[in-house]
Formats: sequence, structure tokens, C-alpha cells
Amino acid sequence: MKSVIVTLLCAMSLSLTAQEKSAKHWGKMKDYMPVMTKSAGVSFQKFDGLNSRIAGFPQYKQLKNHLWTVSLGSMHNIKNFVSQMNVTAGSSLTGDANERSSTVRVLGGSFDLGYDVIPAARVMLYPMAGIGLETYHAIFYKDVNAVDFDDVANSPALQNSIRSVKFTNCYTTYRLGLGLGFKSPDGNHSIGVQGAYSGSFKDNKAWKSAESQSLNGAPVDDLERISVSLVITGSMMGMGRK
Repeated sequence: MKSVIVTLLCAMSLSLTAQEKSAKHWGKMKDYMPVMTKSAGVSFQKFDGLNSRIAGFPQYKQLKNHLWTVSLGSMHNIKNFVSQMNVTAGSSLTGDANERSSTVRVLGGSFDLGYDVIPAARVMLYPMAGIGLETYHAIFYKDVNAVDFDDVANSPALQNSIRSVKFTNCYTTYRLGLGLGFKSPDGNHSIGVQGAYSGSFKDNKAWKSAESQSLNGAPVDDLERISVSLVITGSMMGMGRK
């Protein structure tokens, strides 16, 4: 009986020692683990070239200059050096397929590097710069409320005439921004804001068809997008830096 008790005590001791070593090992590793980021915000981008051309077609409505965006990504912060990757989707949240209206949508990805200039445990302030890729889709709808169902069913030409018109544009971008974050007491989460300016490496990009075909005499637009986002981070696997 005594030997069984001694064996159990030894096993428990070894188990506790292994857990302690594992915890210490993870404590060192978790400082190098990324945190997940989720953000939502608004951005402003003018489409003067496309809008000025669309103004000549009264059946269409010009695009709005704002986009609502959401992003999902990850962030590293190692010895005050900050890096982040994001996938972003956005929409003007306008447009009605039954009425004269328009909408613009964007999908993109970015990679940024920055430096935390405040060496504090609970606060981050980090200027950053990066690169990205953004694709825009502009969609224009006609007013079809007065179109008769039987006429559409009987006429392929009318079917084509009531379809929306779509144009695309794609930009390789550079990004300049500033972020401010506040960490939770346990270091597992943070909340903050980021502001950024995105510009295109190539000016005057011409709009293309929905199938990305080049069009003769197409209007052009520069990318000059200003964005502000609320950013929430949470450590992966439910654990964070201490």
C-alpha cells in the first residue's frame, strides 16, 4: 500500500513539474504569437472621373464618396515593432436594383509595418506604413418599376436593356497611418483606432468592364482614400501576452 501511495505521489510531482515547465515555455512563446484583429470603419474616396462621365447619362445615378468597411487580420508586436495583415471589404451600402441608383464595393488586402513609440504596458501609439491591393466595383442600376413583366419575358433586347452596368478598377497601393490602442489588464485584448491614407503607385487608372476588359476612352480615377477604423484585438487560442 505504501509503495502505491509513493508511486502516486511521484507521478503527481512529475506531472506538476511538467506543467510548470510547459507553462514557462508557453509564456516565452506567446510573446511571439500574433493576435487576431477585427475592425470596422468608414473611408472616403472620390470618383470624380467616373462620376463626371456618368453625369452625361441621366438614367444612372452618380456614386457616393464614402465606403463602410470591415476587416479581419492579425497583428504582431515584438519589442515595440508592429506588423499587421488585413483583408478588407467595403461597400457604400447604397443602391436599389429596382430604382435609379448606384453602389460601389471594394475588396482588398494590406500589409503594414510600424513602431510603438510609447513603451507602456497598457497603451500603444504606432505610426505605420505599408502596401496593399484594392479592387473596386461600381454598379449602376436603372429605374425598372414601369417595365412590364410580359415585355421582358418576350424580348431579349429589353432583358439586356434593364440590366445593371458594372465597371471595375484595381490599384496597387501604398499606405500611411497612425494607430492608438489600449490593452486590457490581462493583456489578452485591446481596443483602439486606426487612421490611414491609401494612395496608388500608378496615377490615373482607367475603369474597365465588369470582366476587367480595357475600354477605349474610359474615364480615369486616382486612388486617394482616407479611412478611420475601430480596431479590436484578441489573442489567439484564448491566451495573450502578459
